Amino acid sequence: MKLLIEIGTEELPAIPLLKELPNITKKWEKILQEYHLESEFKFFYTPRRLVFIHENFKEKQDDSFVEFIGAPKAIAYKDGKLTQAGLSFLEKSGLKEEELEFKEIKGKEVLYCQKQVQGLQSKAVLDQMIEAFLKSLSFGKTMRWGDGSFEFIRAIRSLCCILNDELIEFESYGVKSTKSTFVHRSVSYDLIPFANIDEYFKTLEQNYIILDQEQRKKLIIEQLKTLEKENDITIAEDDELLAEVVAITEYPKALLGHFEKEYLEIPSEVIITSMRENQRYFAVFKNNTLSNHFIVVSNAVCEDYSKIINGNERVLRARLSDAMFFWKNDLAQGLNNDKISQMVYLEGLGTLKDKIIREQKIAAKLCEVFANTQKDEILKAIEYSKADLSTQMVYEFTDLQGIMGSYYAKAMGMSDELALAIKEQYLPNGDNSAMPSNEFSSIVALAYKFDTLMGLFSMGKIPSGTKDPYALRRAANGVLKIILALNKNFDLKIFLEAIAGEYKSFDLKILLDFILERLYTFYEVNASFVKAVLSSKTYDVIYIDSCMKALIQSANKADFSQNFATFKRLANIAVLSEAQIDEKLFKTQEEKDLYQAFMQCKTKENNTQGKVFFPFPAAAALACCKTKENNTQELLESLFALKPQIDAFFDKVMINDKDENIKNNRQALVCAIYREFLKIADIKELSV
Repeated sequence: MKLLIEIGTEELPAIPLLKELPNITKKWEKILQEYHLESEFKFFYTPRRLVFIHENFKEKQDDSFVEFIGAPKAIAYKDGKLTQAGLSFLEKSGLKEEELEFKEIKGKEVLYCQKQVQGLQSKAVLDQMIEAFLKSLSFGKTMRWGDGSFEFIRAIRSLCCILNDELIEFESYGVKSTKSTFVHRSVSYDLIPFANIDEYFKTLEQNYIILDQEQRKKLIIEQLKTLEKENDITIAEDDELLAEVVAITEYPKALLGHFEKEYLEIPSEVIITSMRENQRYFAVFKNNTLSNHFIVVSNAVCEDYSKIINGNERVLRARLSDAMFFWKNDLAQGLNNDKISQMVYLEGLGTLKDKIIREQKIAAKLCEVFANTQKDEILKAIEYSKADLSTQMVYEFTDLQGIMGSYYAKAMGMSDELALAIKEQYLPNGDNSAMPSNEFSSIVALAYKFDTLMGLFSMGKIPSGTKDPYALRRAANGVLKIILALNKNFDLKIFLEAIAGEYKSFDLKILLDFILERLYTFYEVNASFVKAVLSSKTYDVIYIDSCMKALIQSANKADFSQNFATFKRLANIAVLSEAQIDEKLFKTQEEKDLYQAFMQCKTKENNTQGKVFFPFPAAAALACCKTKENNTQELLESLFALKPQIDAFFDKVMINDKDENIKNNRQALVCAIYREFLKIADIKELSV
């Protein structure tokens, strides 16, 4: 049986619709499962409708079985008579007393009944399914309309449910189902009737509704390519904007407009942001520079689009005129920190000026760690890094903070490197974000992120579940990405302890674990690998990364399973202790061979390690590898090379010897090898 469901609405806002889009089909699938009517379907949407099409919908629900489980036998009966618990079971199950049965479940005899439930006709439950589906959708804010108490993202104006060309009559959200639909507003504002499902599609097509969103997307892309070819231009690729435009159009038409060249004096980011965020225009480039043109995707149906182009040009001209005013005004005033001294950052953490001071202290320590000689310029960059928050341009376009600061810094004669650091201070700010361009910018960005994390954790603003209002997970990701990009060993624990004095006291381990937990998303590997490496209790990000890469590389080799089995056995046997190995106590050739091979492995390790110190006053003993990487791959391979000797040791040597000294010495040898492996990962945590 063929099924059509259409929910007609007022224009759905694009962003909430796109956010819920991945869940819409899943929620409908769940409804189908709950009602035992699973079948394949297609989902379509336009700004004014959500549509499901089933080519082979079931005529009736599948039969199902319902289980009733009651009280244990001793409670169901007392003195040979049913208790209240037994009587309640009779009522619930619909049985007579002589039909009662008991079944052993989890070691107890309990009242039990299984009944077959006959499936209902599909048309008898479709109205319930549609209403349950609508109530399951979550678009964020909702609205009410008319006299009803129902809520939805926008008013529902029509409902249509047709099963094999038969209308399923019902009422929901104050609307009765009908065989009718809304067509393009350029054609009619009224509901247009149709007789059957095939006629539904023809009605939409003949009245300028392209139902398939993928078809609309393909059409827009083709139109953009045609405009590029005809006008020798390049249109900015923007997948997010394209998705929005697809969501707000039913019959898209890409049009080329222009604005006065004088507005190109404004920074390109301002023009692009204004066009994109306010008007959903695509930016246009010519010869790799921003052109005084734009692309608007119209949803109108007409023969002459010149009025639409002119109207959009007038709107954009007004916005760019405002932007030009802000730009010139801000340039005249320059970057000034006076206003941010009065801007509260967060209660308990002072003003933005206080945040800058803390960031400067962090940056000073980072300069020492990285032996960076540009400390004065870096501190100056941070001094002016938040000044653009008080400018008119950033007040109007908040996404341009940092970017506008870099322009104003250049206009004030500051160095290009300083201006770039102001621009890049928030990077990386997303999964696919660009990274700071150099170490100068990286230190500024790290100072910002470290202060944000330390400050908010010290105030108890710790993310829980999916809630992360201050984007602290993104900040932690940024810290790790920057350190990995710099490729200079950096011990998080040592550094956080060094800057902790600037904040209210809290358990630093909570923050350390929070940051390192982000690493689970950094590697396309079994999560147990990350857990195993983190269990080694090192906080050096580069060393952790080298351990991960070494472990992953070894895991990709054919002999890894055999090596893993041997070392897993060793780890399970090992008892961590401080006992020393005494060569004189070795009695068998196998333990001597293992010890000698292990000592050669230790020699290789010592030849590949180098230590330096964080150069903080009163912290000379805080060790942190910095320039010479530990050759973890070589160490891991040399440890795995011990497999023959370890296997021989396990086969020929009794660890728990009657002589306590010999037993302890053999345990010490096993423990020493396990400890060496722990420098890379805890193999007990690995699952292969």
